[in-house]
Amino acid sequence: MSIAVAGFATSAIAQPGPTTLAMTCAQARGIVVSQGAAVLRTEPTTYDRYVRDASFCAFQETAHPAWVETADATQCPIGGVCCSIEIDNGR
Repeated sequence: MSIAVAGFATSAIAQPGPTTLAMTCAQARGIVVSQGAAVLRTEPTTYDRYVRDASFCAFQETAHPAWVETADATQCPIGGVCCSIEIDNGR
């Protein structure tokens, strides 16, 4: 039984999600703005959680601006990523 559950969990994690490379900048930003926070793939094996603003970050975190590559822009201002205030280093 545990093997079946482990296999299910692994396949669920490996499923492809939205990729910014297949979207326009407006589409990628629209997802983040409408949902407040979204996990998006930026490359086939790379992803991150992007937020509309710091209200979608955990306690002791703040949002820093983030840019991603999209189908129509090499640097699309998608929103922000949450970073720990303790290791802020003045960013």
